[in-house]
Amino acid sequence: MNLEKILAISGKPGLYVLKVQTRTGFVAESLADGKKITVNLKSNVSLLSEISIYTYEGEKPLAEIMQKIADKENKGAAISHKEDNTTLMAYFKEVLPDYDEERVYPSDIKKVLNWYNMLQAKGLVTDEAPAAAVTEEVATEETPVAEVNAPAKKAKAKKE
Repeated sequence: MNLEKILAISGKPGLYVLKVQTRTGFVAESLADGKKITVNLKSNVSLLSEISIYTYEGEKPLAEIMQKIADKENKGAAISHKEDNTTLMAYFKEVLPDYDEERVYPSDIKKVLNWYNMLQAKGLVTDEAPAAAVTEEVATEETPVAEVNAPAKKAKAKKE
Protein backbone atom coordinates (compact mmCIF):
# COMPACT_ATOMS: atom_id res chain seq x y z
CA MET A 1 0.00 0.00 0.00
CA ASN A 2 1.53 3.28 -1.09
CA LEU A 3 0.78 6.23 1.17
CA GLU A 4 3.46 8.55 -0.28
CA LYS A 5 1.11 11.22 -1.66
CA ILE A 6 -1.84 10.78 0.72
CA LEU A 7 -2.31 13.72 3.12
CA ALA A 8 -4.29 14.52 6.24
CA ILE A 9 -4.83 18.26 6.56
CA SER A 10 -5.58 19.69 9.99
CA GLY A 11 -8.98 21.37 10.11
CA LYS A 12 -10.18 19.61 6.94
CA PRO A 13 -12.18 16.38 7.01
CA GLY A 14 -11.03 13.32 5.12
CA LEU A 15 -7.90 12.52 3.17
CA TYR A 16 -6.33 14.27 0.21
CA VAL A 17 -3.99 13.32 -2.63
CA LEU A 18 -1.07 15.63 -3.35
CA LYS A 19 -1.42 16.79 -6.96
CA VAL A 20 0.92 19.73 -7.65
CA GLN A 21 3.44 21.61 -5.56
CA THR A 22 3.44 25.38 -6.01
CA ARG A 23 5.66 28.21 -4.80
CA THR A 24 3.37 29.05 -1.88
CA GLY A 25 2.10 25.56 -1.03
CA PHE A 26 0.40 22.85 -3.04
CA VAL A 27 -2.82 21.67 -4.64
CA ALA A 28 -4.55 18.65 -3.11
CA GLU A 29 -7.56 16.67 -4.28
CA SER A 30 -10.09 15.30 -1.81
CA LEU A 31 -10.55 11.54 -1.85
CA ALA A 32 -14.15 11.99 -0.72
CA ASP A 33 -15.55 14.27 -3.43
CA GLY A 34 -12.67 14.92 -5.85
CA LYS A 35 -12.62 18.68 -5.25
CA LYS A 36 -9.25 20.37 -5.50
CA ILE A 37 -8.09 22.79 -2.83
CA THR A 38 -5.00 24.93 -2.43
CA VAL A 39 -3.10 24.56 0.81
CA ASN A 40 -0.48 27.06 1.93
CA LEU A 41 2.76 26.09 3.63
CA LYS A 42 1.53 27.32 7.02
CA SER A 43 -1.17 24.64 7.21
CA ASN A 44 -0.57 21.65 9.45
CA VAL A 45 -0.32 18.77 6.96
CA SER A 46 0.68 15.16 7.65
CA LEU A 47 1.79 12.65 5.05
CA LEU A 48 0.32 9.28 5.94
CA SER A 49 3.64 7.68 4.99
CA GLU A 50 5.30 9.61 7.84
CA ILE A 51 2.82 8.61 10.57
CA SER A 52 3.68 5.83 13.03
CA ILE A 53 1.86 4.08 15.88
CA TYR A 54 3.55 3.48 19.22
CA THR A 55 4.26 -0.13 20.20
CA TYR A 56 6.12 -1.53 23.18
CA GLU A 57 9.14 -2.27 20.93
CA GLY A 58 9.21 1.16 19.22
CA GLU A 59 7.09 2.62 16.43
CA LYS A 60 5.35 0.91 13.51
CA PRO A 61 4.70 2.81 10.26
CA LEU A 62 1.05 3.43 9.41
CA ALA A 63 1.47 1.70 6.03
CA GLU A 64 2.49 -1.51 7.79
CA ILE A 65 -0.53 -1.35 10.10
CA MET A 66 -2.90 -0.68 7.22
CA GLN A 67 -1.39 -3.63 5.37
CA LYS A 68 -2.13 -5.82 8.42
CA ILE A 69 -5.74 -4.59 8.44
CA ALA A 70 -5.97 -5.33 4.70
CA ASP A 71 -4.61 -8.84 5.26
CA LYS A 72 -7.04 -9.44 8.13
CA GLU A 73 -10.02 -8.22 6.07
CA ASN A 74 -8.86 -9.75 2.72
CA LYS A 75 -8.58 -6.18 1.35
CA GLY A 76 -12.19 -5.52 2.36
CA ALA A 77 -13.60 -2.84 4.65
CA ALA A 78 -12.65 -2.83 8.33
CA ILE A 79 -15.09 -2.23 11.17
CA SER A 80 -16.61 1.23 11.37
CA HIS A 81 -14.69 3.91 13.24
CA LYS A 82 -17.99 4.77 14.94
CA GLU A 83 -18.03 1.59 17.06
CA ASP A 84 -17.64 1.94 20.81
CA ASN A 85 -14.13 2.32 22.23
CA THR A 86 -13.92 -1.22 23.69
CA THR A 87 -14.77 -2.80 20.34
CA LEU A 88 -12.26 -0.58 18.54
CA MET A 89 -9.49 -1.35 21.00
CA ALA A 90 -10.19 -5.11 20.83
CA TYR A 91 -10.11 -4.99 17.02
CA PHE A 92 -6.87 -3.00 17.01
CA LYS A 93 -5.36 -5.48 19.50
CA GLU A 94 -6.04 -8.26 16.95
CA VAL A 95 -4.33 -6.27 14.19
CA LEU A 96 -1.40 -4.96 16.27
CA PRO A 97 -1.10 -7.00 19.48
CA ASP A 98 1.87 -5.03 20.87
CA TYR A 99 0.51 -1.48 20.45
CA ASP A 100 1.15 0.78 23.45
CA GLU A 101 -2.25 1.08 25.12
CA GLU A 102 -1.13 4.06 27.23
CA ARG A 103 0.08 6.16 24.27
CA VAL A 104 -2.37 5.10 21.54
CA TYR A 105 -5.78 6.57 22.31
CA PRO A 106 -9.18 5.42 21.03
CA SER A 107 -9.29 8.61 18.90
CA ASP A 108 -6.07 7.47 17.17
CA ILE A 109 -7.59 4.06 16.45
CA LYS A 110 -10.71 5.75 15.05
CA LYS A 111 -8.56 7.84 12.69
CA VAL A 112 -6.61 4.81 11.46
CA LEU A 113 -9.77 2.79 10.80
CA ASN A 114 -11.54 5.75 9.18
CA TRP A 115 -8.53 6.41 6.93
CA TYR A 116 -8.23 2.71 6.04
CA ASN A 117 -11.92 2.53 5.10
CA MET A 118 -11.61 5.69 2.95
CA LEU A 119 -8.61 4.28 1.10
CA GLN A 120 -10.33 0.91 0.71
CA ALA A 121 -13.49 2.52 -0.70
CA LYS A 122 -11.37 4.31 -3.33
CA GLY A 123 -9.56 1.09 -4.30
CA LEU A 124 -6.22 2.26 -2.94
CA VAL A 125 -5.75 -0.76 -0.66
CA THR A 126 -3.33 -2.88 -2.65
CA ASP A 127 -0.21 -4.92 -2.06
CA GLU A 128 2.85 -2.84 -1.26
CA ALA A 129 4.81 -1.50 -4.23
CA PRO A 130 8.32 -2.91 -4.61
CA ALA A 131 11.03 -0.66 -3.15
CA ALA A 132 12.97 -0.71 -6.45
CA ALA A 133 10.16 1.09 -8.28
CA VAL A 134 10.09 3.84 -5.66
CA THR A 135 13.89 4.23 -5.80
CA GLU A 136 13.88 4.55 -9.61
CA GLU A 137 11.15 7.19 -9.42
CA VAL A 138 13.15 9.28 -6.95
CA ALA A 139 16.36 8.94 -8.97
CA THR A 140 14.58 10.05 -12.15
CA GLU A 141 13.21 13.15 -10.44
CA GLU A 142 16.59 14.18 -9.01
CA THR A 143 18.68 13.73 -12.19
CA PRO A 144 17.24 16.64 -14.22
CA VAL A 145 17.77 19.03 -11.31
CA ALA A 146 21.50 18.21 -11.20
CA GLU A 147 21.81 18.70 -14.97
CA VAL A 148 20.12 22.12 -14.83
CA ASN A 149 22.28 23.36 -11.95
CA ALA A 150 25.64 22.30 -13.44
CA PRO A 151 25.63 24.69 -16.46
CA ALA A 152 24.48 27.58 -14.27
CA LYS A 153 27.56 27.22 -12.05
CA LYS A 154 29.89 27.17 -15.05
CA ALA A 155 28.30 30.35 -16.43
CA LYS A 156 28.94 32.18 -13.15
CA ALA A 157 32.58 31.06 -13.14
CA LYS A 158 33.17 32.52 -16.62
CA LYS A 159 31.77 35.94 -15.65
CA GLU A 160 34.17 36.31 -12.72
